[in-house]
Amino acid sequence: MSFRGTYTAIITPFREGKIDVAAYKKLVDFQVNGGVTGIVPVGTTGESPTLDMDEHKEVIRLAVEFAAGRVQVVAGTGANSTKEAIELTQAAEEMGATGTLQVCPYYNKPSQEGLFQHFKSIANNTKLPVMLYSVPGRSGIEIAVDTTARLAAACGNITAIKEAGGSVDRISQLLQAVPADFAILSGDDPLTLPFMVCGATGLVSVASNIIPDIMSRLVQLCLDADFPAAAALHKQYYPLMRALMTLDVNPVPIKSAAALVGLCGSEFRLPLVGLDEKQNSSLKTVLAQFGLI
Repeated sequence: MSFRGTYTAIITPFREGKIDVAAYKKLVDFQVNGGVTGIVPVGTTGESPTLDMDEHKEVIRLAVEFAAGRVQVVAGTGANSTKEAIELTQAAEEMGATGTLQVCPYYNKPSQEGLFQHFKSIANNTKLPVMLYSVPGRSGIEIAVDTTARLAAACGNITAIKEAGGSVDRISQLLQAVPADFAILSGDDPLTLPFMVCGATGLVSVASNIIPDIMSRLVQLCLDADFPAAAALHKQYYPLMRALMTLDVNPVPIKSAAALVGLCGSEFRLPLVGLDEKQNSSLKTVLAQFGLI
């Protein structure tokens, strides 16, 4: 399996403190109909930190069931504990996930050698293709370019990285260091165009929760090297992409937006809370601007 195209970091809907199964099916079907390559359940956007282990596995199981082979399911099974990450990844493999997203361990801030051993141990305990996830803004450290290259060389199933550090230059650095078939995907919607101009092969998207067709089209235009058309689409939708990432911490704006367009409820788990009145008004304004409400 190659990581190429648009992957939606899908939200996890709640209803009265429980996973809202009906809304989750609606969300998955909406993604399939929107033309995405795959969905990424239980990532940051899926509120993985506030799910217990059983819920985490259940969201993956439901994603596989609802996707029904129509799109890839790249399960978020990373953790800051290697043992926990292996357990979740093996469970995802048994449930039929087609890949795994492995976030850089957070809070404990391991060395680069620790990161190498962490990801290598996970890869050696699964047959799933592995997408690394470097997000220094949340984990406090990045997966260094050299470490990424070492992992690609040492583990045949580590075949991609989701790059969410905000640096276009790092894409070029990675491309110099990794094998030609190693996929680099943008982890930030507004940076999709510049990342793909430099050689990235896709996107793990937040905005595609509500505009899967648009984000899929943007990525495909880039893959087709039609960068003038991609730039026009990027310019058109940039205000929406930016609002969804800056009104509040992800996933608060995107879940609030999904609720406003009728895809699910706007329930969060503490310590996350919903938008305040001013933020919600700004969100409604931008959604109306794009004809979404």
